[in-house]
Amino acid sequence: MTAPRVSILLPAFDAEATLAAALQSVVRQRETRWECVVVDDGSRDGTRALAVEVARCDPRVRVLGTPHRGLVCALNTGLAACRGETVARMDADDLMHRDRLGAQLAALAAAPALAAVGTHVRVFPRAGLRDGLRAYEAWLNGIDSARRVREEAFVECPVAHPTLMVRGALLHGLGYRDAGWPEDYDLILRLLAAGHEVGVVARRLHAWRDGPARLTRTGDVYRADRFTRLKAAFLADGFLRASDTYVLWGHGGTGRRLRRALAAYGKRVSHVVEVHPRRIGQSIDGAPVVPIEDLTRLRGRPLVASVAGARARRLIRERLDLLGFRETVDFVCAA
Repeated sequence: MTAPRVSILLPAFDAEATLAAALQSVVRQRETRWECVVVDDGSRDGTRALAVEVARCDPRVRVLGTPHRGLVCALNTGLAACRGETVARMDADDLMHRDRLGAQLAALAAAPALAAVGTHVRVFPRAGLRDGLRAYEAWLNGIDSARRVREEAFVECPVAHPTLMVRGALLHGLGYRDAGWPEDYDLILRLLAAGHEVGVVARRLHAWRDGPARLTRTGDVYRADRFTRLKAAFLADGFLRASDTYVLWGHGGTGRRLRRALAAYGKRVSHVVEVHPRRIGQSIDGAPVVPIEDLTRLRGRPLVASVAGARARRLIRERLDLLGFRETVDFVCAA
């Protein structure tokens, strides 16, 4: 059979309440050259029967059933069955805009250097949406290019995984892995670490469902400390690979957690940059606390700016730009 332009990889577990709407949003895509691989991860409800019924009506939908082994196993099982030139992720409780697949395929065709492309999102339901998630949505939707994806990569996952479309051969080679931290963020950082570029279609083409039962709220691998460990691992093996010491700008809770995580990889802070005059001249874990002006003499040492707030990161970036520091080359921002 001729390979479809895109395989939609859709794992599902106990998703009877939402899967029909998710699949309907797939079926109504304006781009019709797709297959949808639904992996029922041992559901205890009517998920599989519902998917089989949709597949009976539309042969582009294929259903695989497995024992319940978790998301990573379901993703890899489904990926092995994907035949498309590209693979697009989809969650069983989300909705695709009808232009999503077409817009992403067009973006990949227009930019052969892109390995993958995501889209902007709209989180729903809006009622009761927490301020933190609203801020994350706004931050995600402010990332509009491959350059911005790379710059924001150590702040949070810069592309919502259910929106991702990846060139098929590349994703088959990488696969998904269970490393004790979020598999979606891990995939993005592995793509970037290998030198690939990940772009963004700057349109809200994916409705991303929030709720108390969402795996990112309940799974151990999505705890805050696992995100810190993941960032530290990739920083240590990438940006900080050539140096056992680095300059740290920011020593609030965010900076302290990252410093401790990096220490586990043998990476030590040589200087801490501080803006409060009373703290300058002190030391933190043996590292002198220095003013911003000292960065000129410290040029050449890798610098990690680790602060939680978007405004603080913007001010740091502006100051470092004035000093001639290049982001992702001389410094990275992390949170």
